[in-house]
Amino acid sequence: MTRGVKRSARAVLDRRDAVAAVLQARGDALVITGLGAPTWDAAAAGDHDGNFYLWGGMGGAAMIGLGLAVARPDRRVLVITGDGELLMGLGSLATIAVEAPRNVAILIVDNERYGETGMQASHTARGVDLSAIAAAAGFAHAETIRTRRELDGWIPRAYEERGPLLAVVKVAPDPAPVVVPPRDGTWLKHRFRAHLLGSGAE
Repeated sequence: MTRGVKRSARAVLDRRDAVAAVLQARGDALVITGLGAPTWDAAAAGDHDGNFYLWGGMGGAAMIGLGLAVARPDRRVLVITGDGELLMGLGSLATIAVEAPRNVAILIVDNERYGETGMQASHTARGVDLSAIAAAAGFAHAETIRTRRELDGWIPRAYEERGPLLAVVKVAPDPAPVVVPPRDGTWLKHRFRAHLLGSGAE
């Protein structure tokens, strides 16, 4: 049996405001950002030694977050990615649910577009529900957020509740200015490692 395509409700949040609000409360959380716009959003909120920006490997942000969360169960890990990036690595939701790390939260900034290839409509624009997929996979909590009140309610839970948690934040597709963080992959790796393990880490 096939079901009809159902378009999602109109997005009401501004992506930069949403990401900035989430990161303002980060404390000592480690942040992994997906390729493209989520990286620009995090950089616009302020560069941080605890940010690891992906300049490639589309589809891999959630799995990098999982690896980090498993390796460092004492630290909170936040993955900020987009709908297009996660759709390319959809199986990561199943793996994260099975591993069930308590310390990871995933924020999907969903503008229902493939922003890096020309703003074509993504599958979420045609009704694919990423939070429902995460819930069916076994995430402890998964929801879709469309209002600032809902976002404000989720933010403390993202850093405090037992995970894995996932929130799809519906944002307007309006383009935001590109804010480019450091691009040297080797330097970013060493900076992140020093932040995590100390400056003397080898």
